[in-house]
Amino acid sequence: MRWTVDSETGVLTDVLLCPPDNYRWLETNAVAVSTLASSAQFDRATMLRQWDGLIAALTAAEVRLHFLTPSPAHPYQVYTRDSSQTTPWGPILTQLALPKRRGEYARVLDFHLAADGFYRFASEGVVEGGDIHIVRPGLLIIGHSGVRTDRTGAEQFAGWFKQHGWETRLEEFPEHFLHLDVLFCMATDTIAVACIDVLGEDFARFLTAHGIEIVAASYPEVMAMSCNLLALGDNRVVSPAHSTRINAELRARGVTVIDPPLDLFARGGGSIHCMTMPLRREPLA
Repeated sequence: MRWTVDSETGVLTDVLLCPPDNYRWLETNAVAVSTLASSAQFDRATMLRQWDGLIAALTAAEVRLHFLTPSPAHPYQVYTRDSSQTTPWGPILTQLALPKRRGEYARVLDFHLAADGFYRFASEGVVEGGDIHIVRPGLLIIGHSGVRTDRTGAEQFAGWFKQHGWETRLEEFPEHFLHLDVLFCMATDTIAVACIDVLGEDFARFLTAHGIEIVAASYPEVMAMSCNLLALGDNRVVSPAHSTRINAELRARGVTVIDPPLDLFARGGGSIHCMTMPLRREPLA
């Protein structure tokens, strides 16, 4: 198929986005609930400038941009990571949990059916892209909290990878944290940002055993979406500007960090990883 991804960190060539024409904060997760209960103000002009900054960053990195058609009924359609997942064998249509987001599938269908179509359709339980991490060829991690992704959905998705001989790990975590990519993201082939205080020492040992160094994130950083970054490949990441300490830690390890402001999206419960669905990455050597 045209769209294939075999890792989180191969060079990103094509990505699926959705313009934030209809974006606003909704009470869909703990971060957004906290934001809406605070004195924070949603400023549309600032949000659009931040979107433009993200587009400029991806364009400068020579990533080809592809867009869903925005649906007025779906403000969180901007978080394209959740509604599909690109695999080594083609795209999979995921199964969104929240009724207010389920209709996002229609524009995803339109996009992919105009190209090659799908490898599989998730049909058991619920599974969302923010919980799926194709770490590297042969290694898959799926988070499940029982809410946005449940064990049934995670097992069906993992089963398709097991059929190809992949090692899979299902990682349970508290529903407070929405998706696994709030707690864990790969930055490079050998570096991950992760909140071990939540995910635990067994998860840390698992990463270490696979040669992955951990940049530890705190609870406040997690709730500010500071773990939520996008690997571009070639030791480059896009990470939000407000993730100052984590960005400094990555730079100290030789990673090139591109850091556009994205705090208005983060306050809604999603950041750069949530807002991007890789369509194609160069195969990881």
